[in-house]
Amino acid sequence: MALPLSQLPVEILREVRERKWTAFLMFLVISFTVLGLGFVWPYKYKSEVVIFVDDSNIIQPLMEGSAVTTEVSDTTSAAREMLLTRKVLEAAAEDRDIFSDSGQVSPETMDRRIGALRSGLYVQPRGGNYFSIGYESTSQMEAFRVAQKLAQLFIEESNDRKRSESRSAYDFIDNQVKSYERQLAEVERRLQVFLSENVDGTEGDANARMATLRGQIELAQLEREQLVTRVQSLAQQLNEISPTIRREQTADEYADRIASLEEQLDSLRLRYLDTYPDIVILREQIAELRRQRTRAMADGGAGTVISDDVDNPLYQELRTSLARARTEIETIDTRISSLQRLMVQQTARMERIQGNKAEYAELTRDMQVNRQIYDDLLKRRERARVSMHLDIEGQGLKFRINEAAQYPTSPSGPKFSMFAMAGLVLGILAPFGSVAGLLQIDPRVRAKEQLDEEIGLPVLIEIPYVRTPFEKRRDRRLTNLVVFCSLVTAVVYIVIAVASGVGYF
Repeated sequence: MALPLSQLPVEILREVRERKWTAFLMFLVISFTVLGLGFVWPYKYKSEVVIFVDDSNIIQPLMEGSAVTTEVSDTTSAAREMLLTRKVLEAAAEDRDIFSDSGQVSPETMDRRIGALRSGLYVQPRGGNYFSIGYESTSQMEAFRVAQKLAQLFIEESNDRKRSESRSAYDFIDNQVKSYERQLAEVERRLQVFLSENVDGTEGDANARMATLRGQIELAQLEREQLVTRVQSLAQQLNEISPTIRREQTADEYADRIASLEEQLDSLRLRYLDTYPDIVILREQIAELRRQRTRAMADGGAGTVISDDVDNPLYQELRTSLARARTEIETIDTRISSLQRLMVQQTARMERIQGNKAEYAELTRDMQVNRQIYDDLLKRRERARVSMHLDIEGQGLKFRINEAAQYPTSPSGPKFSMFAMAGLVLGILAPFGSVAGLLQIDPRVRAKEQLDEEIGLPVLIEIPYVRTPFEKRRDRRLTNLVVFCSLVTAVVYIVIAVASGVGYF
C-alpha cells in the first residue's frame, strides 16, 4: 500500500532513526566500496594528433581544367577505415618504439596487439578540414607513441593510395586509348577496302549524272521532233514539184554544166566523204549530163540544139535537204539510244550505291563514334598524366600534421577525486533512498490517509506514538554513538581520499 508523499519524509526519518546501525553500516559499506573502486579503476590516457586536410593549394587554380586532384569525400570515415586495416595495424604492432619485443612475435601475440590497437583507436572530426587521430591506453607512453605512429602511418598510406589511384586511373585510360586506336584502325581499313571495291561513287554523283543524261535525252528528243517535222515538210514540198523540166540547149552547154558540177563536187569532197548524200547526187547528175551530151553529139553535132527533159534543180535541192534531214534523224536516234543505254547503266549504278549505302553509313558511323571517343580519351589521358604527376610530386590533396601528439599527464574519464566524492555522497544518500524505496512497497498501514483514500474506512481517532523517558535517554545515547562513529568514518574516508590524491597511495 503506497504511502502518501506528504507523510514520506516523516516516515523516512522515523525508519532511519529506528535503524541507526543499519544505516551506519550501509553508509560505511557503500562509501568505502566506491572509494575502493576508485583505487582499482583502470585509468586510461588519451593522446591525439590533429590532421589538417590541405585540399586547396596554389597548384589547383593553375591546373584547373587540366588535371583532377584526388579528393576524399568523408575524411573522418576514410581515415578510420584506413587505420583499421590489418596492414596499418601490423606496421604499428611491429614498431620497436611501442613494443620492445617486436623482433619476432607469434601470430597469437600479433593478433592480441592488433585487437588492442583496434579497440583503443579512434578518429574524430574537429570541424572544417581538421580531424584528430587518437589512441587510448592504460599506459601514458603507449598512448603517446601509438598516436604518433598511427598519424605517420595514415599520412604515408594516404600518399601511397593517392599515387596508386592516379597511376591506376592513368593505366586504365591508356589501355582504353590503345584499344580504341586498334578499333579505329580496323574501321579505317574496312572503309578503305569498301571504297576500293565499290567505285560507283556517291549517291549525289549518280544523281547528278542521271540528271545530265536525262537532260541530254530530252534535248535530243526535241531536236528529233524538229527534224521529223522538217522531213515531213520537205517531203510534202518534194511531192508538189516536178522532178524534171524541159530545156533546149547545145552540146557545149553540157560541158559548162558538167564543169560547174565537177567544181562543186571537188569542193564537197574536201569536207565530206564520198558517201555524203550531196556528193552522191552530184556524181549522178554529172553522169546523167555526160550521157545526155553523148546522145546530143551523136544525133546532130556539137552545135545542135537539143530539147530534152532535165532534172529540176529545186527538186534536187529539196531532195538533198530531205536526205540530209533523214540522216540527221538517224544520227539523233543513235545518240538517243546511246544516252538511254548510259541511263540504264546509271540506274544500275544507283541501285548498287543504294545497296552499299547502309554498309557505308555503318562504317562511317562507327568511325565517327570511335573517333569522338578516341579524341575524348586522349584528353582524359593527358589530364590523368598531369594528375598522376601532381600526386607524385605531392601537389594534390595533402594531409598535414597541424598539432603533434602530446604526452598525456592526466587520465581521461572519471578520476579518483570523483570516485571519492561520489562514494561519500552515495554513502550518505543510500540509507534514505533505501528506506524510501521500502516504504513504497511496504504493505503496512502507516497513516490514516491510506485508510481514507484507498480503503474508504472512516478513522475516528489517531493514537500518537509515545516513548518513556528511559527510551528517550537510550535512544539519545545510541544516536550520539552512531553520529560519532559516522563522523570518525567520514574523517577516515576523507584522510584516505586526500592521501591518495596527493600520491601517498
